[in-house]
Amino acid sequence: MPDTLLRRWIYAAKPGSWPKLLVPFAFGQALGTWNGLSLGALAVGAAFTVLDLLFIVFLNDWGDREVDAIKRRMFPGGCSPKTIPDGILPAHQLLFAGVGAGVLAALVGFAGGAWLGRGWLGVAALGCLGMFAAYSLPPVRLNYRGGGELLEMLGVGVALPCTHAYLQGGDAAPPGASLICGFALMGLASAIASGLSDERSDRRGGKRTFVTAWGNLAGRRAIEALAFLGACAWALAGLFDDAIPAFVGLLPAMVALGYVGAMLARSGAARTDAFAAQKHYKAALHHAIWRGAAAASMLLVGWNLWPTA
Repeated sequence: MPDTLLRRWIYAAKPGSWPKLLVPFAFGQALGTWNGLSLGALAVGAAFTVLDLLFIVFLNDWGDREVDAIKRRMFPGGCSPKTIPDGILPAHQLLFAGVGAGVLAALVGFAGGAWLGRGWLGVAALGCLGMFAAYSLPPVRLNYRGGGELLEMLGVGVALPCTHAYLQGGDAAPPGASLICGFALMGLASAIASGLSDERSDRRGGKRTFVTAWGNLAGRRAIEALAFLGACAWALAGLFDDAIPAFVGLLPAMVALGYVGAMLARSGAARTDAFAAQKHYKAALHHAIWRGAAAASMLLVGWNLWPTA
């Protein structure tokens, strides 16, 4: 348990989960470099991403506090400390901090758009924030009603990269945007994987996720198929999108497929309530997504900014 107030807030911010938004930030910014590199756009994008992250993690803990308490009672020694049920921070402080981060993120969007001449940036920022609100907060709460994984795919896999591509380059569908298809499929795989370790507590708490509806085995099969298809979509983008050279899609696909193989090797052990095995399984999936997208981002930046004359 964190023993100081600062460490409690750092724990509540869940820095280990930050690549889930930092990767689409980098990927979208890299797509936007077709029009050159703007350090101002990079700074605005980084500020929005950090505030969006805090908005999501704080309000997600606030919105899931009852289900988290159920999981703590079901598995008193089998899961990591829960921010609210374990008394790390009180619910009202997370609510205020999350709302404050969201307001600041929206302000960054509108101010950054005015500064950089991106007239739709504020609206896009509100759209990204609104997707999370519909995912986890009342009255919509799709993560409880069913469909939360699809909304997460649209938010993390499509909306964020397109927003950052627009911020950096002025176009939400720049050259190389075909790579977003593979990223979105992998984002859906990640969204389904998030429910593996919460299967029984989510079911008892009334959450309707893919895993609570269809079970652990079906969840793993869907995750594996989507991750494989996402890597294949990257390869196809490299082969058939004339706006980018083949290696920009093929090399990230190879990186991702290597980790998909590692994930498949760990699949059999990642059964219901096998938390340690699920952690290793999800780590391989995240490496496939994050390292594959990082490779694509570096290749895009290199290709777009390499002097041609």
